[in-house]
Amino acid sequence: MSLKAGIVGLPNVGKSTLFNAITKKNILAANYPFATIEPNVGVVTVPDYRLEFLENLYMPESVVPTTYEFIDIAGLVKGASSGEGLGNKFLSHIREVDAIVEVVRCFENADITHVEGNVDPIRDIEIINVELIMSDLEIIQNRMNKIGKKAEMTKDKKELLEINTLKKCKESLEKNIALRNIEFSEDELLILKNFSFITLKPIIYATNVNDEDAIVGTNDYVEKVREYASKEKSGVIVLCAKLESELVELEETDKKNFMNEIGLSSSGLDKLIYETYDLLGLATFFTAGPKECRAWTFKKGMSAPECAGIIHSDFQKGFIRCETMSFSDLQNYGTELKVKEAGKMRLEGKEYLMQDGDICYFRFNV
Repeated sequence: MSLKAGIVGLPNVGKSTLFNAITKKNILAANYPFATIEPNVGVVTVPDYRLEFLENLYMPESVVPTTYEFIDIAGLVKGASSGEGLGNKFLSHIREVDAIVEVVRCFENADITHVEGNVDPIRDIEIINVELIMSDLEIIQNRMNKIGKKAEMTKDKKELLEINTLKKCKESLEKNIALRNIEFSEDELLILKNFSFITLKPIIYATNVNDEDAIVGTNDYVEKVREYASKEKSGVIVLCAKLESELVELEETDKKNFMNEIGLSSSGLDKLIYETYDLLGLATFFTAGPKECRAWTFKKGMSAPECAGIIHSDFQKGFIRCETMSFSDLQNYGTELKVKEAGKMRLEGKEYLMQDGDICYFRFNV
């Protein structure tokens, strides 16, 4: 279950610098080599100290972390949805992503020209959001033109529900209200799932600041973005794209020492991953042993059989039980044997809801 995020932003906001840092980050992940699926796609590993602990404990033949796929959307400018620049072409590439990362310029630099003439993060956010809204509106209009009259004539309940749902979306989008800010019923959401609307996806604003403000964690521009994002319950992270590009060039030890020296507890890229996981309601369970230690991403609220199905469909189909221990218990007692002796190894059935940090052994029979 690889997480996918589409990166959008106006020119000269630091989007390319951030993406270049992302594509270099893989160098540190020896067990999962960097993969470039397309020129504008980069895959990196999700940092997790728990997997490192399991590796040191079990000394497995292989270690497989979860991955994060970034899709860089090039050429997005004002008017992209109507054909300006290259944005309209690339917007189609992010319809299948899980979340949108919108890079917002929150720094002053006379040497870097802003496409709109001056730094104004809220204006920039609204320019991008309008383009995403226009792109969704085009899809809605095309679909309504195709089935609208037929649905009214046949009175087909399914098609009428679809038309009414699309009308609801159209009315909201025409008021510049993104679909993620609208409440939908379960039936409506099932219909919308087929369209992969961009404005229905959760969004994180990556505020790009200078290195000093990255250490402080805010500035006046960032606070404006936070206020804007809070109204739509979106995420905000603070990073310096230039600093991130420098950090990924360092060896891991040097990187940690440098971050400690300047007062950074975690890199902006790591914060971006953690924030996205939180926004999407994702968590991690593990499988561990001498052959392989592996991290698996799941959605909070998934049952043990559903999580087994992430590994293989046969695991879910023939699920019997799940032998489970929490990472905290393993860390506390030191070995799997001591966890069992302490009575902390559990046998969970089909109704069990997986918890973040669970270490699992699935028993199944097909």
